[in-house]
Amino acid sequence: MITYEDGRLRALAEGGRWPELLAAYRQGRAAAVAEAGEEAAAALTAPLGHLIAYAAPPELAVRLFDRAGGAGTAAGVADHDAGPLWEVLATRHSWLRLAPLLGPAPVRRLVAHTRVLLGEDLSHGAEPDPEGVPLCLEPWEASGWDEAARVREYLPEGGARSALLTLPASREGLGEVELPPSVEQPEGRPDGPRAARALAGLGALAPWAATVCVLGRAPAAAALLARDRRVVGGYLPFALAYPALVRAAAVGRAQGCAHGRLGLWRALSAMAAMAGPDAPGGTGEADRAGEVDGADGADGVNRGEVNALVARMRCFTWQEPSAGLHHLHLALEDPVGGVAWAVSGSQEL
Repeated sequence: MITYEDGRLRALAEGGRWPELLAAYRQGRAAAVAEAGEEAAAALTAPLGHLIAYAAPPELAVRLFDRAGGAGTAAGVADHDAGPLWEVLATRHSWLRLAPLLGPAPVRRLVAHTRVLLGEDLSHGAEPDPEGVPLCLEPWEASGWDEAARVREYLPEGGARSALLTLPASREGLGEVELPPSVEQPEGRPDGPRAARALAGLGALAPWAATVCVLGRAPAAAALLARDRRVVGGYLPFALAYPALVRAAAVGRAQGCAHGRLGLWRALSAMAAMAGPDAPGGTGEADRAGEVDGADGADGVNRGEVNALVARMRCFTWQEPSAGLHHLHLALEDPVGGVAWAVSGSQEL
């Protein structure tokens, strides 16, 4: 099987012979698909794909995702080495360079949202997002983390650096808190499709973590997942919790931070819808069906409702006695809707 480790391919890369490297990638991927299937082919050819996405001119690098080469030759959204190949590409070039070149809609969308996370405002320079997720960062998205830490930093010959997912990261600002009794009562649990969508949205962000939803305040939700009633915990602004929620979706190498941003907007939209039209910034049922600016039908997001929810959200975080290298312990409370959600889990590298 052809991989980047082959000396011949290294020589081609050093000589800038990118068309030949792309041809080798396509040939190797198609052969691997025929022999071992799509998943195995993606893994075997990923190192060479990473090199092309990282170092090739954008006019050639985007052709990794072009199906014109024939069956099995094109990378998909799940092809990854240190991270998704489309995310590697998105960290290397601006949207202005990539927009006229990118073809497949799923790849194009993820690249666009990666560029948004990196600080580009595409609200007037790209096609609208199909779910209505804004193509520029809201102030609360931008304020919680440095631009350089929002997406993995990829290395030329493979590998990447990324900020660790740790919330809480330390005991700073936290104190001893006694959580309420965690007796699970059916009548204390929200029900209905909106509650299910909100909970599913959080679960999709961090499939390695447990999630719950309760009628009540954030500590009551935390109590269902915390190991002990007495914890070291405290409240923090949602803007400081936002980076961890986005990164939660990108703990594995197959997904990028764009997945996290899109998933979190879906979850927040479902949470906001539970508060009803009387919430600050809320709208009526007709508006939720897509008749207001920023919404896109039942599966879209309402930008105004999400911003209003974030403005009033109360976020509670707590420490656990033992946590993996990646860990997330967070409860989110909407005081208007009287509903709280919690997500808690840890994962070793």
